[in-house]
Amino acid sequence: MEGLIVSFRRGRHTQYKNQMIIKVNNIDTKEKAKSLIGKKVIWVTPLKKEIKGIVTNTHGNKGLIKARFEKGMPGQSLLKKVKIE
Repeated sequence: MEGLIVSFRRGRHTQYKNQMIIKVNNIDTKEKAKSLIGKKVIWVTPLKKEIKGIVTNTHGNKGLIKARFEKGMPGQSLLKKVKIE
């Protein structure tokens, strides 16, 4: 399954660099997104290294999910594809 990194998880004054908001293909409701909680997320860097994470929760009512990665994500990861297993 594939997804697209939409944004960092952030607030008005803070930005969590190891937490991302992801839009998953063919998932458009909160109920469908709940089935992905606990799955692994992998982003491959341009140097072919993998940064791994885990789906922690849903985000909003349109099927977006939150993922926590093992280390901070670079800004170049925005709008890039991830694998969800």
